[in-house]
Amino acid sequence: MKAQINGINLAFSDEGQGQPIVFLHAFPLNRSMWNPQIEGLKSQFRIITIDLRGHGESEAPMWRYSLGQFAEDIKGLLEHLGISKAAFVGLSMGGYILFTLYRKYPSLFNALVLANTRATADTPEAKVTRFSMAQIAYKRGSSTIADLMLPKLLGQTSLDHRQDLVKQLRQMITANQISGIVGDLMAMEERPDSTPLLRNLKVPTLVIVGDEDLASPPEEVQGMAELIPGASFTIIPKAGHVSNLEQPELFNQSIKEFLGNKINNKEFNHFQDLSNQWWNAEGK
Repeated sequence: MKAQINGINLAFSDEGQGQPIVFLHAFPLNRSMWNPQIEGLKSQFRIITIDLRGHGESEAPMWRYSLGQFAEDIKGLLEHLGISKAAFVGLSMGGYILFTLYRKYPSLFNALVLANTRATADTPEAKVTRFSMAQIAYKRGSSTIADLMLPKLLGQTSLDHRQDLVKQLRQMITANQISGIVGDLMAMEERPDSTPLLRNLKVPTLVIVGDEDLASPPEEVQGMAELIPGASFTIIPKAGHVSNLEQPELFNQSIKEFLGNKINNKEFNHFQDLSNQWWNAEGK
């Protein structure tokens, strides 16, 4: 499906019934990375997956991208769908976007899942790497970006034994337009440090990481989780940066248990009370 959001056609999927969960994909992939979650969770939840601008079947305008623009696209799509509150799952870049979305629209959130992501801003060295990757994308195309990204996206177990997954990810990356890839790199390079936000997250939060993740090392992700009040933390074995694809059953089970334990009990109501108090105190 597609909807006209903020001047572009945004592609999305909307399957299942129940409490809505919105999934935001990683760089430089698309919403099809969440297919195992759609199949595994749609019997219990309403699953919304989105091709962010520049990805998949969404338009990829040749212009400046930002995490704020991604957040506005998500807000616009939820308004189009009549969704006022949802649980959100963001993996890697999807997590960066959720930090921005929470800053702007905290009342949208029922719950938050941060998977294989980090709160810190890019280091000077990382900024140089993103600039270099943008030049490579422009000069040599998306297939070269796939060559660079696959060892970062997959854990060693998957690289050694899951050639089907290697092929699937390569197809996702090479299907993207260069304008979207370069736009993502600029948006991520400019993101602020979200570490100060962590202690102010007022919704139930689950943090997930793969034990073979080199891009978001487990010890760093655990440190992030420890700064979030009441957050749950899960390490998924034999998984790298795209843990939802490498170990989909474990990933889905983590979400089911989290939403069952946190959302459908008094702890969730307590978080909601805190969130409402914060929201009112801020004068929103």
